[in-house]
Amino acid sequence: MTSSPIPTPHGNTSRWKSALKRSWPSIRILLSIALLWKASSGIDWHALLSSGLDIKPLWFVAAFLTMTLAFICGGLRWGLFMRSVGFQGSLGNYIALYFAGGLINQGLPSTIGGDSYRAITGSHLEGGGKLVQKKELDEQLHHAVDMEHATPTLRLSFSMVLVDRLLGLAGNNLLGGIGLVLGGAVLASWGVYLGYAVIGVMLLCGLVAAVVLAYTPSRTLLEKLLRRFNLDRALPGIELAFAWPKNAIQGIFAIGIHGLTILTLGFCLKAYGAQAPIEALMIGLPALSLLLMLPISISGWGLREATLSSVLTLWGVSPSLTVLASISYGAITVLSVLPGAILLLKRK
Repeated sequence: MTSSPIPTPHGNTSRWKSALKRSWPSIRILLSIALLWKASSGIDWHALLSSGLDIKPLWFVAAFLTMTLAFICGGLRWGLFMRSVGFQGSLGNYIALYFAGGLINQGLPSTIGGDSYRAITGSHLEGGGKLVQKKELDEQLHHAVDMEHATPTLRLSFSMVLVDRLLGLAGNNLLGGIGLVLGGAVLASWGVYLGYAVIGVMLLCGLVAAVVLAYTPSRTLLEKLLRRFNLDRALPGIELAFAWPKNAIQGIFAIGIHGLTILTLGFCLKAYGAQAPIEALMIGLPALSLLLMLPISISGWGLREATLSSVLTLWGVSPSLTVLASISYGAITVLSVLPGAILLLKRK
């Protein structure tokens, strides 16, 4: 007699996880399509087009310029972090990598995300834009990175991407908090108080970080913690981001970068003849950025349109025009990161 193996709960769970991981990109595409359909289902396209929609193309040009400038500023900030911890690539190289990572994040098929791509490739850059250890680079780019067994150099590069992302999140939240203070009363009676709370929490986090870096015992403890994770060289980058008064400058710069993306959306609305108060955009777009941290759509398609049309309608902005502006915003984002394709094609 032969006995067939009895499946274990652990084995079933592993198979389910593996199946979900393989199918998740397709699920995200379907969710994006469903959300986009939901956002646009109430639009009478025939009536909209026959109403003599006056499109002003120059506003699209302005939107493209502000979005491109936002990516350049983001790449410049990340490049300064990388150079502060000893990496030798030029700022131009890191800005180019930032565009390439942004293009991957727009849904380009890849085994890794855009942040991972720029962290891995950035760790192999030398002066003059030359890539070293190309065989190891190809291996890292085509396989999931195990940070537990990653080299100290690769860990250091990923840590600077994390620092860059944390500052981006801080700028997003501060701008959203300011927007709530200015226009939160339209959302709810407690909207303004929520804005003050968000700003207070972000300022408190900045203060705590500055105190930790300035106070000798806590700084020593941080150094020990970094050594434990083989991140000894990360401290200069952390200081550049969070030590006083640099953290105040970084906060203003982060708000400025997100402000450029808000201008991009505002210009897209103007291109269709729609007007939205600046506080409405300062609430809607930062809230959307937080939602996009959930991997439920492809680069925000569908989720962006559904969220913005729901928020901006509170200020009397036509949902139809908001959806059109949001789709244009997404298209301009893709166009603005297309220069990153040059770097990706070179790597091929």
